[in-house]
Amino acid sequence: MKYVLVTGGVVSGLGKGVTASSIGLILKACGLRVTSIKIDPYLNTDAGTMSPFEHGEVYVLDDGGEVDLDLGNYERFLDIKLTRDNNITTGKIYQSVIDKERRGDYLGKTVQVVPHITDAIQEWIERVAVIPVDGKEGPPDVCVIELGGTIGDIESMPFIEALGQFSYRVGAGNFCLIHVSLVPVLSVVGEQKTKPTQHSVRGLRSLGLTPNILACRSTTELDENVKDKISRFCHVLVDNIITLYDVSNIWRIPLLLRDQKAHEAILRVLNLKGVAREPALGEWTSRAELCDKLHEPVRVAMVGKYTGLSDAYLSVLKALVHASVPCHRKLCIDWIAASDLECETARENLENYRNAWKLLKGADAILVPGGFGDRGVEGKILAARYARENRIPFLGICLGMQIAVIEFARSILGLLDANSTEFDPNTQNPCVIFMPEGSKTHMGGTMRLGSRRTYFQVADCKSAKLYGNQSFVDERHRHRYEVNPDMVQQFENAGLSFTGKDESGRRMEIVELPNHPYFVGVQFHPEFKSRPGKPSALFLGLIAAATGQLETFLKKGVPKTWGLSNGTSGLKSHRYVNGSKLANGSLDGIYSKGNGIHV
Repeated sequence: MKYVLVTGGVVSGLGKGVTASSIGLILKACGLRVTSIKIDPYLNTDAGTMSPFEHGEVYVLDDGGEVDLDLGNYERFLDIKLTRDNNITTGKIYQSVIDKERRGDYLGKTVQVVPHITDAIQEWIERVAVIPVDGKEGPPDVCVIELGGTIGDIESMPFIEALGQFSYRVGAGNFCLIHVSLVPVLSVVGEQKTKPTQHSVRGLRSLGLTPNILACRSTTELDENVKDKISRFCHVLVDNIITLYDVSNIWRIPLLLRDQKAHEAILRVLNLKGVAREPALGEWTSRAELCDKLHEPVRVAMVGKYTGLSDAYLSVLKALVHASVPCHRKLCIDWIAASDLECETARENLENYRNAWKLLKGADAILVPGGFGDRGVEGKILAARYARENRIPFLGICLGMQIAVIEFARSILGLLDANSTEFDPNTQNPCVIFMPEGSKTHMGGTMRLGSRRTYFQVADCKSAKLYGNQSFVDERHRHRYEVNPDMVQQFENAGLSFTGKDESGRRMEIVELPNHPYFVGVQFHPEFKSRPGKPSALFLGLIAAATGQLETFLKKGVPKTWGLSNGTSGLKSHRYVNGSKLANGSLDGIYSKGNGIHV
């Protein structure tokens, strides 16, 4: 087994996740089988209980693991299926060691950070690295490990020590360390400054790790004299110094690495030169170039609770990108804080209220993503009502589906107090209820999580056709509440169709309005399985409906893959929060002149 460790220095948010994903992709393009591990030094057992404002979205895996959003990046770039164990946290490591101590596994010894915690980290890495994640038998060839945080963080120290021991134990030819650092350009003089990188590498070496390759983040390509200086002071070969500079879209990063022969440097360190081929990135290159040529826009109103941080909806954004390209449209996101659509905002801040509604009414499609808590719920209900009454393409995900059902109950069934028991425990018409198997005392890991099967109840419906007329589909879930099965017949009698249900037939998974151009709600999260070249069926349906192409897609059938249908070129973001546009740039990631989304 070969290991590639990616660390970061100077500042956080440099794009280690994109770098690690791009490294994995280019190694896969060389014919190697690749897996990934993300190390998060926080004490939480997993990301499940963390606020999206604190840490971005919680990404859900097939096995129900609630993990860091970087694992979503790995899955999208490498088209693999990871497990919850591919995300290591301090909480998981300490819990496993404490459990062993309680069982008496340490035979009465004093349990310490060294060797017990560090050994546990190394054992975890070795165990997970051999798990196949690409659907084939046998262990992968290379494991790319990303260490979260920045070198020097106190919470990372046990992992740094463990990885230092690990590199020595597996041997020089089996371990490659890539350090991502910053080379800032001072606007006053326009000079690329190497001192931050020098200090970062010095700190890394003082902790027992020596970088083989430096990936230097900068706005422009490094000058040769700057590379020479970094090489001299950091003791890294000039050929092993890579520039990660601003590019037009995030899908060009693997191409940037290839063009600078980063793969050759990695293969040299890992003694794989005779095994791997030249990277086959023809299709990826075509995608990146195609994305730069898109100009005709499609506007999607994102009505949510966490619109102040785009990372909170990262997988949704990526799924929209994947769906927009085969429709030959440039995706434009209008961020709308759901609470700004409510009457209370009209009384308190009329300008915010008017701006929010102006954006909503100017959208080609409306998307209400998942979320928790009652803030902004009434605004989301108003958005669903506007989409239903004005025949605007609508997609509701998780909570978005539930509020669509609540809106239908209020407007069509006349149940004015209809609500979810999450928001009104005493409602007389509980359209959405707490699931019987859920826990009301423990939050972490107690939801309905992971891949679950949905069976189509109606063959002649949009969702079934978009999924290729299959009898069932497996999608990932993350929810505590569900549509009240006792009210389903009442809804269907009034024209709302529950076209997808679970195996019991009592849990509603997909809801549609048959006489609407595209009004779909799903209890699951289809964004988590969207891939470059393989857009999520329901996101594709939303964009196709918004651009007048849905009927064509439904008649011809939706292909399982789209050859040149991926990228983020020109993905414009008009971030709307508290009544004003805060940002207008490309959602191309930390490597572009965008708004800083790093995936």
